[in-house]
Amino acid sequence: MRVGFEVIDLKTGRKGILAHVNQPDGPRVGRYIVNLHDLSEVGAGAIIRAMEETDYIVIDEVGPMELRSRSFREAVTHAVEGPKPVLGILHHRLQDPLINSIKSRKDTTVYEVTPQNRESLHNIIAEMIAKEIERLKA
Repeated sequence: MRVGFEVIDLKTGRKGILAHVNQPDGPRVGRYIVNLHDLSEVGAGAIIRAMEETDYIVIDEVGPMELRSRSFREAVTHAVEGPKPVLGILHHRLQDPLINSIKSRKDTTVYEVTPQNRESLHNIIAEMIAKEIERLKA
């Protein structure tokens, strides 16, 4: 039985609690309580560091729990408005101004995961990333 979720900075390996059923305080999403401190320190911090230190930014995911953090929202906003490519996973059913603005950007490609494409979508995305890397090298 799931009791919580982690937030992980892939570059440093630093981990925190994104949400947990026994989290003492924070906003509730379903049966989980979001840990705003770890989401800000680890999650938003990872995005900010990626903007400064890496060539590409990966954010998995921007969903209802992550959107409860103002610092995470701001980091995502700065990342997608910045010059570096961003691969982001967006919660598809979520109606939120940030999600809607990302989806409507002219420089954004949105793929919806469906039962028909979920086994092959990673190949399409990997090919797109490879093409972007080659374009940036040129």
